[in-house]
Amino acid sequence: MKKTLPIVAIILLAIGVLQLLDVGDVNVNWDGETIDGPLGALAGLLFAGGGLLAALLGLGIAAVCVGAVCAGLGALMVGLIALFGALLAAIVTPFLLPLLIPLAILLLLAARGRKQNRR
Repeated sequence: MKKTLPIVAIILLAIGVLQLLDVGDVNVNWDGETIDGPLGALAGLLFAGGGLLAALLGLGIAAVCVGAVCAGLGALMVGLIALFGALLAAIVTPFLLPLLIPLAILLLLAARGRKQNRR
């Protein structure tokens, strides 16, 4: 009895509020029976709310699945980009050798200059 009293009070309060809002034109067909008036509006709101909750649950599950798939594909893409970058560096290195020789000479001269400054 203690558990049903608040539920009945909430339902009666909702019916009273719906009565004030003039929702008498709402009709709900349930198993061939037509429910209209404030009780029909309350039933319609409850069923629509239940449908929205079910849709919200479905969207949440879909979001988790898409997030997992995209995260996996993102990690795969980062790995593939790193692999192709290393492959590209290995392919391009012989062509960059003429540029690396003057750079190595400049680095040796700079290192010699630092050694002389330390002494």
